[in-house]
Amino acid sequence: MAQAPENTVVTDNPAQSRYEIHADGDLAGIEDYTTSGDVVSFNHTEIYPAFEGFGLAAILVRQALDDLRARGLKVHPVCPYVVKFLDKHPEYQDLIS
Repeated sequence: MAQAPENTVVTDNPAQSRYEIHADGDLAGIEDYTTSGDVVSFNHTEIYPAFEGFGLAAILVRQALDDLRARGLKVHPVCPYVVKFLDKHPEYQDLIS
């Protein structure tokens, strides 16, 4: 079994319309999005197989939502994972468009 990553970094990659999570320096997953005005649609969350089971999807979505909040943007949750995440985290309800 793989060891849990010690360091994670989430960054926006607007050239590819996605947030990326890097674990110990390796690309571990993505959150694909599209943008319309001040609304960002989170379309697909994917954690790559070697990095599954460490809670990275939650870290990715939480930090992406925090980034939207800091930028004054809203989210339109399309991805089922993001929909569930938002249901479980009422502190992000104000971001839903």
